[in-house]
Amino acid sequence: MAAKRLLAIGGAEDRENKCEILKKFVELSGNGQAELLIMTIATNEVDETIKDYRRVFRRLGARYVKAFDISSREDTLSKRGLSLIEKATGIFFTGGNQLDVPALLGGTEMLDLIQERYGGGCVIAGTSAGAAMMSTSMLISGKPEESPRFGNVEIGPGLDFIKSAIIDTHFSQRGRCGRLMTAVAHYPQDIGIGIDEDTAILVNGAEFRVLGSGSVIIVDGGPMTHTNLNELKHGEPLELHDLALHVLPSGARFDIRKQRPIVDRRKRREAA
Repeated sequence: MAAKRLLAIGGAEDRENKCEILKKFVELSGNGQAELLIMTIATNEVDETIKDYRRVFRRLGARYVKAFDISSREDTLSKRGLSLIEKATGIFFTGGNQLDVPALLGGTEMLDLIQERYGGGCVIAGTSAGAAMMSTSMLISGKPEESPRFGNVEIGPGLDFIKSAIIDTHFSQRGRCGRLMTAVAHYPQDIGIGIDEDTAILVNGAEFRVLGSGSVIIVDGGPMTHTNLNELKHGEPLELHDLALHVLPSGARFDIRKQRPIVDRRKRREAA
């Protein structure tokens, strides 16, 4: 069985300089032999977005870069679109409005094919909304820069590429810690993954590694010993005890199944 590899990017990734994250996507997809597919679902700037990413991917060595836009559910029946997905070694979802993604793609033959290709070794990547839609539960909206408050987030189903998780993007830059804590308080069975801009998690099987210039914040509600969620009215402040919080910079690893950071003790001993 082929390895399942996925890149969830926090948005605003470097497209001009070293392009560490996008370069890794091209590399994993086959470098010069990669057949990349740019998929726009959640953006109103289709032509400009496709042109920009096509330029970057070709500069990074990918010779075959195609694009397909989904503006309606009818587009998911396109034979051309299905054929492009079937041939792709890497599929890249752009940013935009994540609510559009499950509304247009959920429950379709096209999504079934994408998930089948993912299981067969095709690399899946997405930035901003294209990353937020990858988790089991998806943050649709929420008030940033506020303390955790009951009902201040809207959560819906994601596309379930990363199990038992809620992904938030543009994390530190837009002050979204409070809203991710609120989301985890409502869905404590899912771990919250907050991804900074120009930062990504590279999921390989049951673990991920952090790439890029920022950090990833993990909010785990599993150890929580107290919540007043069931006592509150909309907008009232939450009381949460013993949430687990992990800060993971570039190079750090995390076990998704065990919901624990992975510590390389050999490197620690060498450093000591």
